[in-house]
Amino acid sequence: MVKVTLPDGTKKDFEDNITIGEVASNINSKMGGIALAARADGVLVDLNYPIKDDISLSVITEETQEGLEIIRHSTAHIMAQAVCRLFPGVKLGIGPTIENGFYYDFDCPNHFTTEDLKKIEDEMLKIIKEDIRFERTDMPRELAVKEMEKSGQPYKVELIRDIEDDTVSFYRQNEFIDLCRGPHIQKTGRVKSFKLLSVAGAYWRGKETNSMLQRIYGTAFFTNEDLKKYLKMLEEAEKRDHRKIGKDLDLFSFHEDGGAGLAFWHPKGARMRSIIEDFWRQEHFRRGYEILYSPHIAKINLWKTSGHWDFYRESMYSPIDVDGHEYILKPMNCPFAVLIYKTKLHSYRDLPLRWGELGTVYRYERSGVLHGLLRVRGFTQDDAHIFCTPDQLEQEILEVIKLAQFMLSSFGFNEYEIELSVRGKGEKEKYIGRDDVWDHAEDALKIALEKTGLHYTRMEGEAKFYGPAIDIKVKDAIGRGWQGPTIQVDFNLPERFDVNYVGSDGYHHRVVMIHRTVMGAMERFIGCLIEHFAGDFPLWIAPIQMRILSITDAQIDYAKKLQTELLLKNFRVECDIGNNKIGYKIREGTLQKIPYLLIVGNKEMEEGLVAVRSRKNGDEGALPVRDFISKVEEEVRGKK
Repeated sequence: MVKVTLPDGTKKDFEDNITIGEVASNINSKMGGIALAARADGVLVDLNYPIKDDISLSVITEETQEGLEIIRHSTAHIMAQAVCRLFPGVKLGIGPTIENGFYYDFDCPNHFTTEDLKKIEDEMLKIIKEDIRFERTDMPRELAVKEMEKSGQPYKVELIRDIEDDTVSFYRQNEFIDLCRGPHIQKTGRVKSFKLLSVAGAYWRGKETNSMLQRIYGTAFFTNEDLKKYLKMLEEAEKRDHRKIGKDLDLFSFHEDGGAGLAFWHPKGARMRSIIEDFWRQEHFRRGYEILYSPHIAKINLWKTSGHWDFYRESMYSPIDVDGHEYILKPMNCPFAVLIYKTKLHSYRDLPLRWGELGTVYRYERSGVLHGLLRVRGFTQDDAHIFCTPDQLEQEILEVIKLAQFMLSSFGFNEYEIELSVRGKGEKEKYIGRDDVWDHAEDALKIALEKTGLHYTRMEGEAKFYGPAIDIKVKDAIGRGWQGPTIQVDFNLPERFDVNYVGSDGYHHRVVMIHRTVMGAMERFIGCLIEHFAGDFPLWIAPIQMRILSITDAQIDYAKKLQTELLLKNFRVECDIGNNKIGYKIREGTLQKIPYLLIVGNKEMEEGLVAVRSRKNGDEGALPVRDFISKVEEEVRGKK
C-alpha cells in the first residue's frame, strides 16, 4: 500500500502502482473528469504516472492556469504532428507555451502561408478526432541522440547533447515522437478549442548566426467561448497597435539606417513626451525629490564593482576604447547615483535623500524580440534612487507605492496586478549578497504591501540580481497587462560601494537604497498609453489639443488671431487655413484624433464665437471664445 497526502492534509491509502488518474477519480468523479496532470512531491507528472511510494499529491485540473498551459503544450505537439504529416521531412525546433498560447519552430523548405495554417488546423482536427494517446518514453541520452540522428532531426540532437541527465524523455502520438519533459494530457481528444494565429521568422535558439526557422503561433482554451473572447481581444488589440497609430499620428519612427530598436521622436510625439516628463518632474519636486543628470557611458570597472558585468553582461554592449580605457554604455542608472552620493559625507539628519532621473540607458535586445516602443535598445527610465536609514525604509516604500498609484491613476490606469519578485529556490548563483540581507529586504517589501492592504502574488525567481522587488503590471482598456512601476530594496550595492551615513552615535552605518520607477521606461509607457487610448488621448496629454478650421479665406485673420489667443493660454493649437473644403478639413482633423476642432465662418468671426466639434460629444454648437477657454481649462485641470 502507498499513502497519498492531498493539499488539504487528508491522507488516503491505495494499492501501489495505482495511477494518478485513478487516484483523481477516487477523490471524486468530477475531479477525475477534469484532471489533466498532477504534482507528485512537487514534480509535474502525467495522469498515467504509477505511484510506488508514499507521496504528497496535488491534482492539476481544467480549472487552473497550470491546466491551461498543459492543454496548450499538448496542442503544440498536435500542431507539430500535423505539420509533419503535411510536410514530410520537416525538421523540428522547440514548441513551448507562452503567455496566452504556444508556438512551434520548424525548418521547412515550404514557406508557410495563411492557406497552409488552415490546412494544418484541419489536420489537427483529424488528430484530435483520432483521440491518440500521449505515451511517455524514457531513453538513455546517447541512444536518444542516435534515434534523432536516424530520424533526421538535427535540432533535437543539439538539444539532447545539452541535457546533462543520463536519460531523456519523449512523448509519442502514434507515428509522431517528440523530445519533451511533459506532462501532457492523456489523449489528443481532450483538446476542444484552438486557433493558429500567425507565422513569423525566428532564429534557432535566438542567435542571429543560427538558421532562420518558421515559427507558428497558436492558442488554445478549454471552451469555445473563451477562445472567441480572446480572438476578439486580439482583433481589438490590432486596431490599437501603437506602431500603426504612432505612424498615422506622426508621433515617432524607427530607421534601420539609425539602428534597430532606437526610437526617433517626431515633433508631436516629442511634445507629448515633454508633457508627461514635465508632469513627472512637478510631482517629484512636490514630494521632496531632487533631479539628477548623469553620463551615458562609464568605465568598465564601475560595472564590475556594481555586479552588472558579472550578472547582467548579456544585456550590455561591448566595451568602447577611449584613450586606452574601456567604457560601457550604461544599462542602468543606479551606480551613477551612488557616485554622486559619495561626493560628500552624509549625516542621518540628511536622510532620506530622494533623487530622480529621467536617465537614458542602453540594453542589448535580440532583434527577434524588438517590438516598436515596447521593446527597444535605448530607452529612458523614470528612475529614482532613495538613500535612507533602515528605520526609514518602510515609510519610504509606502510613499513610493502611493506615488506610483497616483501616477497610474493620472493617466487613466486604475486596474493593476502586483507581484512580489523574490529569489528562486536553489538559484543563489544568480544573485549577489548574503541570505540575511535578502531576507531583510524581502520582509520590508512584504510589510509595506500588507500595510497598504494590496493583494499581491509572490513570484519565485523574478528578483533582480541585487535585490527583491515589487512589480506592478497595469491593465489597459482591453484587459492586457503591461509592466509598469517597480520598487526594489537594495542592501547589496551600498555594501559593494561602501556607501554610508553618520548616525546619531557618531559612527558610520550602511545606507539602504531603494531603486524605483513609477511609470517604467518612457518609451514603453507611451506605447502603452497609445494602445490604452487607441490614440484618442485625454485633452491634457494630447500633442495637439485643438485645430482651428477656416471655412473660407475671409476668416484667415480671425483664425490666426484666435490661435494666438489660445497659444497665450498655453494650449497646443494648430490652424488649418488651406483652401480645402470644410468637410475635408473636419475629416482630416478627425483622423488625427484631435480632441477639439474649432470651425470659424463669417458668423463666428462677426460675433466672436467658435463652432466646437469634439471627439467625445460631436457637434457642441457655437460658444463665445471666453466660455470655450474656461471649459477646456477645467478639462485640463481635471486630467480628462
